Amino acid sequence: MRALFVGGMVDNSELDLEGREPPAHYPENTGAGRPRYQLHHVGRNDGDIAYAVYAAPGLADEEVRRISAERDYARRFDAKPAAPAG
Repeated sequence: MRALFVGGMVDNSELDLEGREPPAHYPENTGAGRPRYQLHHVGRNDGDIAYAVYAAPGLADEEVRRISAERDYARRFDAKPAAPAG
């Protein structure tokens, strides 16, 4: 699955994630006790997660949705946006 970042220092960056479920925060363990990015939503394709959108702390939900739609993640990965599990 692909991790996509909205806002913050790595805005519009991407990286590959291992596993079937994305972590709730990225990076998972910062050492400072404060995650830099939190999982906002995922894109599912045939039940599998194709991408995970991580948002910078404090970024409003509607702004993350607007930017994700503008970048057209769902079409790019042929997936439908969905809330993360859990």
